[in-house]
Amino acid sequence: MNNYLDLSPEVAAAMQSGKPVVALESTIISHGMPYPQNVETAFRVEQTIREGGAVPATIAVIKGRLKAGLTPDEIDYLGKKGPGVTKASRRDLPVLVARGQDGATTVATTMIIAALAGIKVFATGGVGGVHRGAETTMDISADLEELARTPVMVICAGAKSILDLGLTLEYLETKGVPVIGYGTEELPAFYTRKSGFKVDYRLDTPEELAAAFRIKQEMGLGGGMLVTNPIPEEYSMDADRINAAIDQAINDAKRLGIHGKETTPYLLARVKDLTGGDSLASNIQLVLNNARLAAQTAKFLY
Repeated sequence: MNNYLDLSPEVAAAMQSGKPVVALESTIISHGMPYPQNVETAFRVEQTIREGGAVPATIAVIKGRLKAGLTPDEIDYLGKKGPGVTKASRRDLPVLVARGQDGATTVATTMIIAALAGIKVFATGGVGGVHRGAETTMDISADLEELARTPVMVICAGAKSILDLGLTLEYLETKGVPVIGYGTEELPAFYTRKSGFKVDYRLDTPEELAAAFRIKQEMGLGGGMLVTNPIPEEYSMDADRINAAIDQAINDAKRLGIHGKETTPYLLARVKDLTGGDSLASNIQLVLNNARLAAQTAKFLY
């Protein structure tokens, strides 16, 4: 076990007994929505995983310790601190640990800590990717590099639609990361079920997902697998409406000079405001949907 890693008693017992465990990120708590809705949502996601027969492991850095599995008090602590918690990617972990500081984990760092703990499946909302205009800004999420190197299956609702989805798929193809559509041949676009881009393969059952991931690891291919699970139809947003909001949010970010790791939190918050909160409601439902699929899939990997 890594000297800097703590497993909660529930997660440690599950890992020891071979019970399925699903990792969850913590930036959705600190940067995803306001308090107390962020904490309430985190508890709902954990409960959804338990109802699916798996154990949730919400991941974060607390006072310099890498945590796989948080107590309710620790989740509330992150929720109250909100954006005051460092949004931690791979580059941030050594300094946060050395200083004994807190960090809310992105997709990339959740994958890193999950892999250290031996957790194979991770449910999130959407992954980062190649930002629009990256041909000049070189703004490419560290999530993509982590998918190329870290052996964790990431179940999401597609890449966030604030991104350049075509370039994101090209980047993942170059890195050898399989992009799987769960029950679909088209890449879902986070708030909507369709994007106009094709995934690499369609798989239709949790057992198929688990088998493909297990074989990838047994063949020594390394790296992760991206499973894209469309938002439920009843919560999908109108594509024209959400795209118009995204375009305006991106223009606002450029005007304000927002860049780097501040970009995604700003854009998601701005889109929420422009849609009257509808995008946030959709965001919560797609995370719950991904948690259900992750719990089902994890049963076939332990």
